[in-house]
Amino acid sequence: MGRLVMKFGGTSVASIDRIRNAARHVKREVDAGHDVAVVVSAMSGKTNELIEWCREASPMHDAREYDAVVASGEQVTAGLLAIVLQGFGIQARSWQGWQIPIKTSDAHASARILEIDGSELINRFKDRKEVAVLAGFQGVNPHTGRITTLGRGGSDTSAVAIAAAIHADRCDVYTDVDGVYTTDPRVVPKARRLDKIAFEDMLEFASQGAKVLQVRSVELGMVHNMPVFVRSSFDKPEDIDPLGTPPGTLICSEEEIMESHVVTGIAFSKDEAQISVRRIEDKPGVAAAIFGPLAAANINVDMIVQNVSEDGATTDLTFTVPASDYVRARDTIIGAKDRIGYARFDSATDVAKVSVIGSGMRSHAGVAAKAFAALAARNINIRAITTSEIKFSVLIDAAYTELAVRTLHTLYGLDQV
Repeated sequence: MGRLVMKFGGTSVASIDRIRNAARHVKREVDAGHDVAVVVSAMSGKTNELIEWCREASPMHDAREYDAVVASGEQVTAGLLAIVLQGFGIQARSWQGWQIPIKTSDAHASARILEIDGSELINRFKDRKEVAVLAGFQGVNPHTGRITTLGRGGSDTSAVAIAAAIHADRCDVYTDVDGVYTTDPRVVPKARRLDKIAFEDMLEFASQGAKVLQVRSVELGMVHNMPVFVRSSFDKPEDIDPLGTPPGTLICSEEEIMESHVVTGIAFSKDEAQISVRRIEDKPGVAAAIFGPLAAANINVDMIVQNVSEDGATTDLTFTVPASDYVRARDTIIGAKDRIGYARFDSATDVAKVSVIGSGMRSHAGVAAKAFAALAARNINIRAITTSEIKFSVLIDAAYTELAVRTLHTLYGLDQV
């Protein structure tokens, strides 16, 4: 039989009853003869509680101690799931990130995985048929021996990385939805679940606001060509045939998809802030003077538009940052005013980004033009536009987000079954 990694998110292990439900999913796969490694998140809400405790203890806390505190949430879940599995008569053992080890960089709270040695887990599959239950979201800095964490959503990244390290056939991500949809079903009731989606499309979905998977987990899946199957943990374990194909979405290479549509889906994000730096002298080095300090502050810049100012002699530069970084970005730009030499600073936080995504755009012209015409017909003003080979995004007033998403979903035939 095969080798699987099963990942359970916070809502799927939010209580002891739900942990028992997750354990029944694991038992089904073990009984079918699979080697199984399980990666778990902290119980729903626990990570936020631990973060808040750190802030209460000290607003300027040490990042290394922050990691030591917040990594404990996954450790608790891993231990509890191992206990339940043992109660089901299954050989199971919990593991923390440092025990495997999952070696990471030293960027505490946002570490990147450098290396995983999966040999001990593989040996235990062979010798004991033991299920490994791993605490997601965490690793170890090999130079200091300190616990590190991978940032929010890092358990997804842990799961795909573990799957690659143990040469798994697939990584199943169990969550509170039953797959990836053409857009958010809460906004568009006619949104459809996709049976398959290419890594590239899913990467755009994740980076443009879809919350199903963390961006780095999709990147890892693409790099290692590791199929990722998004499925619901709330389907009854006993009703699922482990040898069949349950409801869900397979994220895989483009070659495995028989026919890709021009547009795969619509993503959106209201976590956006727009900043405009006006009447800057149009000369070499100005962009570096603006974006250099933002990069040094670890602030990610997304959409960038440059145009001639009203006076015709200077230039305006408009860009977006995550809303959570707006205050830091504003203070950084204002603090560098003398070096940049701008006349006016404008900003808006009531904006949203809507993205149209699809690998099929590579071979079809006029896809974006149709969207611009459709939005104009709805009196939706576009503040900024960015494009890539398989995606284009528009920045609009946040009040029109749902109307824009519904309009574009219908425009590209995504409502149709």
